[in-house]
Amino acid sequence: MAEGRGEPHDSVGGRWHDEGVHLPPSSAALIGRDADLRELDALYAQVVAGEPRAVVVAGEAGIGKSRLLAEFTARNADSARILRGQCVDLGEVATPYAPITAVLRELVDQAGTERVLEAAGPGWDTIGVLLPELGDHVAGGANENRLHEGVALLLEHFARERPVIVVIEDLHWADEATLTVLRFLLRAVASGPIMIVLTYRSDDVHRGHPLRVFLTEIERGRRAKRLELRRLTRAQVRKQAQSILGRTPDFDLVESVFERSEGVPFFVEELLASEDSILPETLRDVLLARYERLDDATQYFLRVVSAGGQRVEHDLVEDVFDGGPEQLDAAARAAVVANVLMVDDSAYTFRHALVREAVHGDLLPGERTRFHGRYAEALAGREKPGDITEIAYHWHAANNHAKAFPAKIAAMRSASQAYAYATAAQMGERALEIWDAIDDAESVAGMPRSKLMGKVAAYLHTAGEPERALGTITLAIALGDVDGPDLARHLMLKAQCLQNTAKLGAIPLLREALELVPPGANESLRATILYRLAARYMIEGAQPNAVDMATQALELAQEISDPEAASVASNIRGVARAHGGDVEGGLADLEQAKDLAEGNSDALLRFRVNYSDMLNLLGRYDESVAVADEGLDRSRELGVERSSGAILASNMIDPLFARGEWERANRLLDRVIALSPPLTFRVYLLRAKVWSTLWRGDLEAAERMFKHWSPHMVALAEVEVQTRLQYVRLAGELALAQDDAAAAWGHLSHVISAEFRSLPGHSVVIYAEAARALARLRADGSTEVDVDDAEKRLREAIDADSFWPNSHHWHAVVDAELGGPTRTGDGVAEWQRALEGAEALLAQTRPYLLLRLGMAQHGAGQRSEAVETLEQAIDAANTLGAGLITNQARTFAQRAGLPLGGAPGRHETGSVELTAREQQVLDLIAEGLTNRQIGERLFISVKTASVHVSAILRKLGASSRTEAAMIAERSTIRV
Repeated sequence: MAEGRGEPHDSVGGRWHDEGVHLPPSSAALIGRDADLRELDALYAQVVAGEPRAVVVAGEAGIGKSRLLAEFTARNADSARILRGQCVDLGEVATPYAPITAVLRELVDQAGTERVLEAAGPGWDTIGVLLPELGDHVAGGANENRLHEGVALLLEHFARERPVIVVIEDLHWADEATLTVLRFLLRAVASGPIMIVLTYRSDDVHRGHPLRVFLTEIERGRRAKRLELRRLTRAQVRKQAQSILGRTPDFDLVESVFERSEGVPFFVEELLASEDSILPETLRDVLLARYERLDDATQYFLRVVSAGGQRVEHDLVEDVFDGGPEQLDAAARAAVVANVLMVDDSAYTFRHALVREAVHGDLLPGERTRFHGRYAEALAGREKPGDITEIAYHWHAANNHAKAFPAKIAAMRSASQAYAYATAAQMGERALEIWDAIDDAESVAGMPRSKLMGKVAAYLHTAGEPERALGTITLAIALGDVDGPDLARHLMLKAQCLQNTAKLGAIPLLREALELVPPGANESLRATILYRLAARYMIEGAQPNAVDMATQALELAQEISDPEAASVASNIRGVARAHGGDVEGGLADLEQAKDLAEGNSDALLRFRVNYSDMLNLLGRYDESVAVADEGLDRSRELGVERSSGAILASNMIDPLFARGEWERANRLLDRVIALSPPLTFRVYLLRAKVWSTLWRGDLEAAERMFKHWSPHMVALAEVEVQTRLQYVRLAGELALAQDDAAAAWGHLSHVISAEFRSLPGHSVVIYAEAARALARLRADGSTEVDVDDAEKRLREAIDADSFWPNSHHWHAVVDAELGGPTRTGDGVAEWQRALEGAEALLAQTRPYLLLRLGMAQHGAGQRSEAVETLEQAIDAANTLGAGLITNQARTFAQRAGLPLGGAPGRHETGSVELTAREQQVLDLIAEGLTNRQIGERLFISVKTASVHVSAILRKLGASSRTEAAMIAERSTIRV
């Protein structure tokens, strides 16, 4: 059973027929793969039913991956559109998008150019990037995100007609751009009959291989299934031998073949093809056995073809082969008859990649240099854009630095224009490796070494490798061979790398860059530096500086008639002004940013991102959702719904939660997380996921997720005030849900720390959570925290942010948390006042306030009122899906003996179980002793006393020490 078996054809498509030649046989039957084929058929049945699926077929070289897929696609050829792509072995750097381009070319061949361009929809102008031959049919305006979208839209469109099966083989040779497209497709194609089948050599994917990360990611997804092909058993080798030989093989032959092939089907075929059953001794001998039986001229021809790759076009071989046409045809015919090569209408393909590698590995040094050099020259003469990377590869393989260097620079530029930034970076790095071997490298490259390093760093950064980009740009700056605007660009890039790796230091770099571009030197660059500096100040909470820098950027951009830069600057200034105290002025700036962005898609999307976020923080949730949704619609029109649109989708999630649409918010949240957006956006989404899980009532899962993801949140919190605030709020809410007031205060107290920089839209919510933690500490009699002083400082912080439109409603919640006779939240009137403004706050606030009111009513002896209020809290929580509140309300009612829905409460039918020590502590609580006094009386530490008090309050369902004493008086406490 061969991995790839084909019918021999001549170069013009006619069937070769030579009755005097015996073709070494392959197995006609598929042996040992029945279960694997059934698995593929089962997955395809799911695809036909409308569910996209992916399968990764793994196995060592020669195991039969291609043969299995040939069988699978042949049996479904009538029902499905089958599109194939092949990754090509060009050493460490592959041609960008090669297998994706092959898939699209096959689609064009099947459906026609016009239909493909029409089907691409908004992504039609990206097709020219992948299919340069269609340059006359497409226009500019593409970008990396739209390229990915364009491929997805095409597949989805044609899948509406009939199922689409995309087969891409030899993924171990794939370039990063191809992997990025596949990664996107596997996450983004959410519906329709599309099946993506990928193969790779498992023995070639070593530790550190770039494919490992990709495989780990996709195999975690629910739609991707791994299929590992195993070696054949002795019985299966016997069946394969019988199929190949047409007779029952003798015992000794089967034993020898099985032992030497180790059950690898391709090796079984090669061993059985050996003459006179003289079996080769080594793997190299097995691979070269057919080759070495050919005449010298045919062997020479195969060596030439091997330098061209696994599949080489006939026209290209003609240009490279130094014999005449008759010699070429004769050698090609002999190689095909010997089953070493296969042919189609236009190209030669080695029967198996292992054979090609063995023949290529057998080249003499002079042949290697000569053949690869000829391929490079022949490809350069064709002047096809897709050949540029291959030209660089051949000059590199020929060890010709003088020609390899400019070829690598050209390949770098070509890859960047195709948005294959990882390949562009690799080509740039290869050029840098031989820089010192090139005479006047700066002139040949058209730039100084550090400028080339800067380009490589920029490509690495865009390709999602900010750490490597940071290291490269740091070295570029250290070279010191550029200054002025070029050095300023280097500094800007380093600042961006620091930001994206959650490191401090971006602001000093941007200030240094600004000094290198004084007024009048390069106004466009200066405006960019100014608004980026403004953005960093805004993100780090230095609002006055942000307003100053943004104002300068806005004025300069308007002076040089750059509406996009002016829009971005006005946008940033608006956010900074609002958080700094001028809400109306900030909103006016944001409206101006919208007007300036008119006609510019990128600037408009950026406006919608910041404006929707600001509306959410202001409590204008309906408007926030509408603005984000409008941006999401526009992103669909532009073909960037699953990329740039992801941040707009994430901006819808918080206001959807806030206005009570939790089910819709959770659906959107899961969908956007599945797209795996950039780290910064992913942190926001993960925070929302933990928060949602907590409030749904799954405390254990929320805690587990928080521990797993918190390192990413903490890292980003170092450089972003809003992330810092979101993190302390989430950590505080988790601790409060676990009845750990001390831990909660440890997080939430950041809002009153000396170095705290407030963003009022985030802070006002945290003030209420902090007040709750303080109240619990006061109820516990904590001496670790000076509660009165902390409350004083908390109220000062609230007053400082009182300009925020909905702050007075949150202020009322703080008053309730710290109000009542004991200042621990036991005041009925305070909770009733807080409830009056609940509709203007977050959706979960109302059921929470009802819960706290019910607890306070119970503590005040208003039992019937408490029951009614708690039932209202549970109804509101259930409607919302806030299981956390439902659980807390029911637990409190049970412990307090309150009958909900007519059911008798626990305290009315039984007793509360306290330990002997807890009973002692409860008696002392009733006497009015503090935790310290209890500790002194019982000879225990203050912390131990606090633990006992918390346990007692929890068991009794009491919100304060006073309420615990009242419950004890009415109940039978069993020790």
